[in-house]
Amino acid sequence: MDSAQPMPTQYETGMPTAQDPNAGSPYQAIRTAMSINLSVFKEPRGVMRILQFIFSICAFATTTGFSSSVYVTVNCPESKPEPYRLDYSYPFRLDHVPEITVCNRSLHLIGDFSSDAQFFVATGVLSFLYCIGIAVVYVMFDALYQSNGLLPLADFFLTVTLAVFWLSGSAAWANGLNGLKGTTSKFKETSQCSDNFCKHVQFGNFSELTISVILGFLNFFLWASDLWFLYKETPWFKMKQGAGVNSAA
Repeated sequence: MDSAQPMPTQYETGMPTAQDPNAGSPYQAIRTAMSINLSVFKEPRGVMRILQFIFSICAFATTTGFSSSVYVTVNCPESKPEPYRLDYSYPFRLDHVPEITVCNRSLHLIGDFSSDAQFFVATGVLSFLYCIGIAVVYVMFDALYQSNGLLPLADFFLTVTLAVFWLSGSAAWANGLNGLKGTTSKFKETSQCSDNFCKHVQFGNFSELTISVILGFLNFFLWASDLWFLYKETPWFKMKQGAGVNSAA
């Protein structure tokens, strides 16, 4: 009796092999482009994003976490011996702080510096979110970032925009902080303290807000200096390098 013959393979019978149902689909293209690449954080663009992420948080956190008070002791027999306190905090709408009535006089703060402070904080939050988003692109889609010229260009122009925001926001907040300091420090010179009504006025320390302004300008330096590294990823730089190599040849 003849021995059993081996079954023919797909190649011998000419039968088609099984195809990936996702082949050629957009899902397959995305899956191909996705690859974990943590080595990008060893490159200048990755290191700069880490620094920008940290310092943007520090800049807006020192602003939003600030609170202080103006302490006022008045010359009035009906008043209490301890000073009256007017509390204020971010977004520094001083004219919205509840007033205190003492001996038929109203003690209140003057000024609204919310627009400068909120623009500065918004810049910090946008920078923080952008660093997270672009870091995901660097890590998960680095092959697509390198092969698609539009992604480096978008990264470059968005970084330019945020650098301008940091410069203008830091300058505006520095001006707002000067106004905030001036308003609180000259409280005794306002009409509510006329006739020597305010015996003693004490205001808080603004060193934390001064640090926030310094961090703002530091962020501008970080985002502006990152432009050179991002420019080297754009098609403009690569075309220039290619033209230089061809001319040398």
